[in-house]
Amino acid sequence: MKLHDLQPAEGSKKKRKRKGRGVGSGSGKTAGRGTKGQNARSGGGVRPGFEGGQTPYFKRFPKYGFTNKFRTEYAEVNVKDLNRFAEGTEVTPEVLVEAGLVSKIKDGVKILGDGELDVELMVKAHGFTKSAAEKIEAAGGEAEVI
Repeated sequence: MKLHDLQPAEGSKKKRKRKGRGVGSGSGKTAGRGTKGQNARSGGGVRPGFEGGQTPYFKRFPKYGFTNKFRTEYAEVNVKDLNRFAEGTEVTPEVLVEAGLVSKIKDGVKILGDGELDVELMVKAHGFTKSAAEKIEAAGGEAEVI
């Protein structure tokens, strides 16, 4: 078999239906839209979620909870991700952004305790979990809250 012998599987290619192209085409005149009514018109139809005037699903359910607009949202980094830095490096939020571990500092950087740390580092961040601080200090480094 050569490249010029290749053909699509039988029945996998279908020609699109050309609507509104005369009575003889089988879908001329009203072009499969029926006669009159909302969906027969151009721009007709209803928005997603419309239920014919019946109270829609999303309005029938009770709303609850609230969003605290004053919450602090941390950029999170795991301890295992800090292994890429050289021994004795001072790791700050700016260094984490440069390294690509964090895209945005947000309200601060928090170091989480997932994984193990094999390198001695001086880590400065806005927050540490208890296990993260323990792992940094166990590796001979220092965890300092900014």
